[in-house]
Amino acid sequence: MDNAMTHYDVVIVGGAMAGATLALALEKMNQETLSIAVIEAVEPKLDQHPGYDSRSIALSSGTTQLLQDIGLWSGIASFSTPIDHIHVSDRHHMGLTELTAKELNVDALGYVVELADVGRFYHQKLETSPHIELICPASVLGIDREQSLSKITLSTGEQISTSLVIAADGAESKTCKSMNIESQNDDFQQVAIIANITTDIHPQGKAFERFTEHGPLALLPMSQGRSSLVWCVSPEESQQILGYDDDTFLAHLQQAFGWRLGQLTKTGQRAHYPLWLRRQKQHISHRFAAIGNAAQTLHPIAGQGFNLGIRDVFSLADCITLANQAGNDIGEYSVLSAYQKRRQPDQQQTITMTAGLVSIFANNAFPMVIGRNVSLCAVDTFRAFLKPLTLRAMGRVNR
Repeated sequence: MDNAMTHYDVVIVGGAMAGATLALALEKMNQETLSIAVIEAVEPKLDQHPGYDSRSIALSSGTTQLLQDIGLWSGIASFSTPIDHIHVSDRHHMGLTELTAKELNVDALGYVVELADVGRFYHQKLETSPHIELICPASVLGIDREQSLSKITLSTGEQISTSLVIAADGAESKTCKSMNIESQNDDFQQVAIIANITTDIHPQGKAFERFTEHGPLALLPMSQGRSSLVWCVSPEESQQILGYDDDTFLAHLQQAFGWRLGQLTKTGQRAHYPLWLRRQKQHISHRFAAIGNAAQTLHPIAGQGFNLGIRDVFSLADCITLANQAGNDIGEYSVLSAYQKRRQPDQQQTITMTAGLVSIFANNAFPMVIGRNVSLCAVDTFRAFLKPLTLRAMGRVNR
């Protein structure tokens, strides 16, 4: 090996929330005995915030507990908005159910955070962590795997080596492609329209999931009385909706959502993306593992994708830590195989639950409408039916 080449125990490709959380978890759990590099292509604009148009994600209470375990949650909590009430309904039909944090005896059902805030928080954490090297801005040009290590060529011209490469570079992971790992892609034939909305009535911690003839529509409470909209519609409808001016869009959305938050008074910029279920056919290979959206990307209908990915992160951190504490090679296939085997039940059950919800709730065929309304009414009447689904949605599952 070239003596001038810097060697790291772990190199994580992708420094967004999944990759950054893994780096910080490994540092904490291994008491700073591992050398870690994080390669991130985009520097956050630390002096700028997208303001009204900031994008958001929902963290389940299970995710926040995991983040608390490694000392990260207190920093993130300061800019989070708790969800203490979820209202689920079907437009034009009788199906209706509600969940409250009080009923489930938890502080919150989940929390909404803005990605700009999260990005700044994690970037600062990585930059100031003594055993993590943040290589940013930089991208990976090539990975050359040998028996005992992998050599990585960076866009900066630098070459580094590592015992283990981890892909955390998102839904269309270039790192997974470079490892010749095949993905299985199922097109939901839907487009998600994303925007921030202001309403007459302050949401006060209330989240809404509404099933409309166009597709499921979610409004999540954000800071400053805003709500984060995710509206799943057909590709044809998305073109029409994206073509509306703001007033027409708000009127169209009002008709679909109803008046539970009063009048919808303002919309931010609208973004959109096609919805797929993407799964890597394997999540490990020689000295390689995939986590988060690089491993699987889900439909947003129940807000499960990111939270499933965080459970991947902590399970992989556990497996690496056990190997490191035993003095074993953390990149060995047996270590990674234990991670893949451990994650499969949760991944399969969450994917099955999400895909099942899509087929039931994103389908306007008459039998499906009847079925889901009976289900919603039954759930509201017999609360015990709700517990297994609620625990999974909250991330309170074995990992």
